[in-house]
Amino acid sequence: MRQQAAREARERASQRKEEERQRKADERQRQEDHVREQQESAKRQTEAVEQRVTELTGILSAALSKPVGPLDFKTVKDKPSLPTLDLRSDAQPTSPPRWEQFAPDTPGTVSRMFGGQARYEREKAIAEQSFEAALESHRQDETARQQRVVEARAKHAEQVEAAKKRVATQHQSIEDLRRKVREKDRHAVSRYFQLVLDSIKDPSGLPNTRRAAYVPESELLAIEWELPSTEAVPREKEFAYVKSRDVIDIRKSRPLSEIRQIYNGMAAQIALRALHVLFSADPANLVTTIVFNGVVEAIDPVTGHEIRPELITMRATREQFDQVKLHGVNPVQCVQKYFGAEVSEHPDELAAVAPILSFNMADPRIVDPVDVISDIDKRPNLLELTSKEFEAFVQNLFTRMGFDTKQFKASGDGGIDCIAYDPTPITGGKYVIQVKLYTKTVAPTHVRDLYGVVVGEGATKRILITTSGFGPTSQDFANNKLLQLIDGTGLLYLCHQHNIPARILNPRRKT
Repeated sequence: MRQQAAREARERASQRKEEERQRKADERQRQEDHVREQQESAKRQTEAVEQRVTELTGILSAALSKPVGPLDFKTVKDKPSLPTLDLRSDAQPTSPPRWEQFAPDTPGTVSRMFGGQARYEREKAIAEQSFEAALESHRQDETARQQRVVEARAKHAEQVEAAKKRVATQHQSIEDLRRKVREKDRHAVSRYFQLVLDSIKDPSGLPNTRRAAYVPESELLAIEWELPSTEAVPREKEFAYVKSRDVIDIRKSRPLSEIRQIYNGMAAQIALRALHVLFSADPANLVTTIVFNGVVEAIDPVTGHEIRPELITMRATREQFDQVKLHGVNPVQCVQKYFGAEVSEHPDELAAVAPILSFNMADPRIVDPVDVISDIDKRPNLLELTSKEFEAFVQNLFTRMGFDTKQFKASGDGGIDCIAYDPTPITGGKYVIQVKLYTKTVAPTHVRDLYGVVVGEGATKRILITTSGFGPTSQDFANNKLLQLIDGTGLLYLCHQHNIPARILNPRRKT
């Protein structure tokens, strides 16, 4: 017995030892599995930020891989979606009551012998009354059902007619848009390109607000595109599992220089993509020049106010753009060195660049240069002024804007009509202004002449103002020069901003 007990004790001890060994082995396996899972998780997080950077740096290439062309007006027409008629329980009439449901059982022979016939007659009379009442109730219910069906069908017919009318109205508005686009109506062309802009898809998480404004006098399209902040660029570069603390932590952070590089590359690609899509969507050559402003919605950390600084601004003519092979360009170098773009060197600090053209100066929703009900519009028509009156008008405008101005005499001015001095310290300076009271596009020679004449004037900026517009050659020449071109639309915007009533209406176009 003792030997048996000793043997059993040894077996139990051996079993406990084996169980302990297995427990430790299982624990080691669990630890190894946990470490492996955490390492895989860190790897996935690293791959996720790499994928995000790839998305942000591949915006242009993604756009170039897709077909582009004019907007298909059919795609913006609403598809008819007619409501269905659902009568529910009223769709089918209910079955009328049957006598069999009410008739009492016929008495048998024995029952008749003991008064069953009399009881049957009484029950039958009651049943007939109940049956007649049920029939009447059913007739009333059926009449009510049929009335509800008539009303439902009438309401459905109204809904169908209203839906058809809505679709027809929307389709007609699209056809009107198509016609007005061909007529170069500034509101219609602005809306057309707005639809084109809205069709452009960005990586997830990026703003989708963008605006288009057309200036027919200069065949210019102004674009304002809301960019993300630099927070869109992942700060993390690589993740790793820290075994000693059992956490996944950032192993490498992205240096600020790389964040700025990625961000500016993204902004440049968004701008180039916009040019690519918009010029491709314009086979009728309604637009010869595009101005692109990339803005950021932000809060000024100093004042707490909402701000919208421009972080990239550029101007491109169609002729310029047609010479570029986008597949092979460095986006930032392309926009800066070829198109003369201004790109913020410190986008993380919201360091703004001065826009080539403020979007509001082109936005037809702010002020329309030509009022079709001009007989009612009492604003003075600038085209009815003499040249000297127009020069005085512009001088008054710049005075209202806070400049000290001096109007040049007609002789010996070398093409200069007005000098304006901005007294603001540091940012102020001398502005040389020339005005052109034109109805036709200003010739490029006038732009070149102004630039050449005033080089020796020591001016901070040269400004050429017209009641008409500028062509692509003039726009191209103005790039990278302290030369600002203000067309009729921009002039009216400045007047509107400073409460000076004005309009531009060519009397020959008046009907």
